[in-house]
Amino acid sequence: MNEMNEAGKTPPEQKPSSVAPSSPIVTGPPAQISIEEFQKVSLRTGVIVAAEDHPNAERLLVLRVDIGESSPRQLVAGIKGSYQTAELIGKQVIVVTNLKPAKLRGVESQGMALAASNQDSIVLLTLQKEMPPGSVVR
Repeated sequence: MNEMNEAGKTPPEQKPSSVAPSSPIVTGPPAQISIEEFQKVSLRTGVIVAAEDHPNAERLLVLRVDIGESSPRQLVAGIKGSYQTAELIGKQVIVVTNLKPAKLRGVESQGMALAASNQDSIVLLTLQKEMPPGSVVR
């Protein structure tokens, strides 16, 4: 026998979820963008030259990344639960270099390191072969 909800209607039957707990929740296809919109994003290779705990956040790390400029960029990344600072040094990553700087918990971030994630982990996108810092990603 079905119970009625507050509106006096019988609620639809609930089907068991077929999504595994570690699978990301997909809410539908992402909005499409034109190639011209995509070309506005500046993606470059970078090498992490320093990493430290964020002074005001438990889940954030502050990275210094060489992207081929005169000095390394400072990036704030929410990867602390997945990486120790020492293991990040020397990793080649993909960086969005044309984001407006943003303060994250009081520390300025001058770009974004790309990562894949699900409910269980976060994995930085890295290169299979070594490339010079600042190489264009297309």
